[in-house]
Amino acid sequence: MDSALSFTRLTPDGLAEAIDRPLAEEVPVAIEYNGAGYAVLMATPADIADLVQGFSLAERLVTRDDALLDMDVHRTEAGIIARATMPPHRADALLDRVRHRASDSSCGICGIENLEQAMRPLPTVTNRTRADRAAIFRALAALYDHQPLNAATGAAHAAAWIGADGAIRLVREDVGRHNAFDKLIGAMARAGAGWDGGFALLSSRCSYELVEKAALANCPLLVTISAPTRLAAERAEAAGLPLVALARPDALLLRGHSDAL
Repeated sequence: MDSALSFTRLTPDGLAEAIDRPLAEEVPVAIEYNGAGYAVLMATPADIADLVQGFSLAERLVTRDDALLDMDVHRTEAGIIARATMPPHRADALLDRVRHRASDSSCGICGIENLEQAMRPLPTVTNRTRADRAAIFRALAALYDHQPLNAATGAAHAAAWIGADGAIRLVREDVGRHNAFDKLIGAMARAGAGWDGGFALLSSRCSYELVEKAALANCPLLVTISAPTRLAAERAEAAGLPLVALARPDALLLRGHSDAL
């Protein structure tokens, strides 16, 4: 999922040479539910069904207990259209969310009602990880070898499902860190896979949106390579989600509690 363009490489000593550099693709992905437009994401054009499934969970349009969405993915010259059919019992949730999104679009996040929507309480994480710190360091050392798009372009984030032993079980890549995590969560849901005592490893900083995605997916431990925001750390604590940040080869920071660590 990359294409090459020509550049001129310039060096401090005056050298100029032509090179071809692979670039990550980024296209608009329009998501429709029950025939109505809902969102347009800028994403890497791969694993779109996984993206929509994970995005739908993150938006709380569906829950972990709902059946998988039926969807059709259509590629056009302008981008990708993903058409999903919402389960009948989730129709009210869709209408309510569309109403709030319409309000958001008209004036930004304004008013008490929209602020409450932005900071809705998260479910308590009930899964527990069995991974110890050695497993985290093992996964960190192996992650780069499971990022072919980033290796080629240097422009993609990765989200990985790691087993309790530190083995990398599944990876999704995207130019957007949120998209990568949605794709991973969606792929796991579509495969019927649980966390099985493992954890999520993200090649990005930890924003509150990523914490929310983890909590909604009942992820037992979230590990990110860069630092969290204060809000992300506070939201993780409120949800009972252990958070490891600044995970580097020589050290990591743990926020919260995990018996395994």
